[in-house]
Amino acid sequence: MNQGIYRIAVDGPSGAGKSTIAKAIAKELNIEYIDTGAMYRAIGYKVAKHVGSDGEELERFLGSDDLVEFLKDTDIDFVKGHIFLDGEDVESSIRTPEMSMMASKCSAIPAVREKLVDIQRNMGTRKSVIMDGRDIGTNVLKDAEYKIYLTASPEERANRRFKELQEKGDPQPYEEVLRDIKQRDHNDMTRKLNPLRKADDAVEVDSTGMGKEEVIQTILKMINR
Repeated sequence: MNQGIYRIAVDGPSGAGKSTIAKAIAKELNIEYIDTGAMYRAIGYKVAKHVGSDGEELERFLGSDDLVEFLKDTDIDFVKGHIFLDGEDVESSIRTPEMSMMASKCSAIPAVREKLVDIQRNMGTRKSVIMDGRDIGTNVLKDAEYKIYLTASPEERANRRFKELQEKGDPQPYEEVLRDIKQRDHNDMTRKLNPLRKADDAVEVDSTGMGKEEVIQTILKMINR
């Protein structure tokens, strides 16, 4: 790895505010935020252009050895918050409901996950990055210089999500949101492949009762120290 380059891994449960905080940290430190979800959308976009976004041909392709060959020459990078697929800026093209569905289909395939983890690790050797997810510090960037496990109580996370849905005009009962959060936690922590857990060398930041700016400053102090 080049001298002066560092990696920040942010893991934690659903609704902990990982992406919001990671983006803010990236801006403060002038480093690249790696949107791992967008990478799956980009793969979905490339697959859709190749065989379409639904139908038997898509299902056959996703389950075939052809996909592995197809992924070999795939290149994904981030430049100033924009995602580039094989040299093309696809930031606006992938932000559609159709590509969200494609990302979901592609993320379930081991060959896709392996390819993207390789790309993510490679990015971390070329430039300073911050990446968030469920298994960044325990799997993707095991040797990251900084590891943060960002969490909050299920009730706090459910309350944030509840308010967010209300603002979007899609209210759900708080009890239902809380139940979904707890189920998501259980699923993430018990999945067979790289389950959610705090890395042994990660610093836990519990944001229960903390505002966004307070969380950002807490993490920045840790990194600057």
